[in-house]
Amino acid sequence: MIAELNVGDIVEAKVTKITDFGAFVKINGRNRGLIHISQVSNDFVKDINKYLKVGDEVKARIIKLGPGNKIDLTLKKPKSDRPQKKDKSSGFKSSDFEEKLRKFLE
Repeated sequence: MIAELNVGDIVEAKVTKITDFGAFVKINGRNRGLIHISQVSNDFVKDINKYLKVGDEVKARIIKLGPGNKIDLTLKKPKSDRPQKKDKSSGFKSSDFEEKLRKFLE
């Protein structure tokens, strides 16, 4: 059963149990997997219950296939799908700092 799954596959997953560390899911009605709390959102998740509930059906991406049919999944968006953050650099140049430091020391 797990042989037909590959890392990177998007699968239908139904939440079967919520814990403090993540959500257990049933994948395609057959396999079981875990969405760790750190993989629920691109933002920090303090309380997984604000994001998922037992019975929820989600599309998840397989990130790891381990021994004993262990399947790790994520709900995070890949970096290429996330909006790009604006460059917050202030235009600071080390030469500006060195010049200001030299003047300060004089």
